[in-house]
Amino acid sequence: MADRRSPDGDTGRDGALAATESLDLSIVVALYNRLELTRAFLDSLARTCEPWCYEVILVDDGSTDGTREYLATLGAPYRVILNAERRGYAGSNNVGAAMARAPILALLNNDLVLTPRWLEPMLACLESAPDVGAVGNVHRNPRDGLVDHAGVAVHLDGSTFHSYKHRRGVPPGECREMPAVSAACLVMHRARFREMGGFDEGYMNGSEDIDLCARLRCAGYRLVVANRSVIWHHVSSSPGRLDHVDRNARRLQERFGAELRDWGRPIWAQEYLNRYARRPWRARPWLLVRAAGEVLVRAATGRGARPWRSDQ
Repeated sequence: MADRRSPDGDTGRDGALAATESLDLSIVVALYNRLELTRAFLDSLARTCEPWCYEVILVDDGSTDGTREYLATLGAPYRVILNAERRGYAGSNNVGAAMARAPILALLNNDLVLTPRWLEPMLACLESAPDVGAVGNVHRNPRDGLVDHAGVAVHLDGSTFHSYKHRRGVPPGECREMPAVSAACLVMHRARFREMGGFDEGYMNGSEDIDLCARLRCAGYRLVVANRSVIWHHVSSSPGRLDHVDRNARRLQERFGAELRDWGRPIWAQEYLNRYARRPWRARPWLLVRAAGEVLVRAATGRGARPWRSDQ
């Protein structure tokens, strides 16, 4: 592998790859320690991706657990970038996306275990309409087998929560529009990521994906969950993942709090009931009553959630 430099001066290495025009998908993965998860993730990627032309860009953010030594053993289709200094999740993904050469970008966490046919439903949703900005999917937690994420919903105060969390089943239909989706497993056009300016590096390992989705929505794009794509996610496994939750939440609310409340309000009641259907004792009683009442009124007046349409 030849030495090269990424646009910000960090060192990286390329394998012997096909010409740019033959690549269909660029997969970007930000790494920071947890080598055992990285190995399992890459094994699942190799087992589940069809043998069409893709590249995998691995951006290491200063790992000290043997990850860099492991990366040195990888050849094509892997491309390795070693950050010279800590960049965080947003910065590392921006570095990787800047190196991407395929028209479609997939941003994946290293704490995922991918399942057969995880990619095809996401690509189908992405291409279902020209105004689809980004596509997420359904995540199950390996600890209990329940859904952890099926899109991002919004509380009445503008804070966000995972749709369908703790549910056994997944949402119906193939595509579902949501206020935002998680970048733990996200597919979008590379040009659109660059159009948005990538992730805002003012966040530190959290909320940068919702910020990106908010900017996409402000630009007229929709955020969609591919309900037929279901993967395993070792939730919040990266070291330091929860160290800046309050700071990130404040930044998000300052930038897009009003918009998030507006986008989330039409589906809040049903999403609140979905969230606490299996664990109602964790809900706030007055909100549970309010949500149930709103759902009943919407059902009686025919104002329930609309099914996905590509021409909306």
